[in-house]
Amino acid sequence: MSDVPGFGRGVVTPARVVIGLCLVAPFVAMLWVGSYAKTDPVLIGIPFFYWYQMLWVIISTALTMVAYKLWQRDQRDRATRSEDGGASK
Repeated sequence: MSDVPGFGRGVVTPARVVIGLCLVAPFVAMLWVGSYAKTDPVLIGIPFFYWYQMLWVIISTALTMVAYKLWQRDQRDRATRSEDGGASK
């Protein structure tokens, strides 16, 4: 165990909850096959089953980018708080 106070402890913050939701949402959407296992509506000749999955590729990319930016901000805030001795919050 580390001698640094607060190091290694998992702290649940609202930002980390949002990060988790951003990363889990694509998995839930793709694993729930019954929600998109159909052909209608057709978009420019492409059945729903296919364009829904391709749309989730774009959505997943955006959600991963959001999660990454939130993680960077969370880490920067944690570093700032540890430098200040935890006084500012």
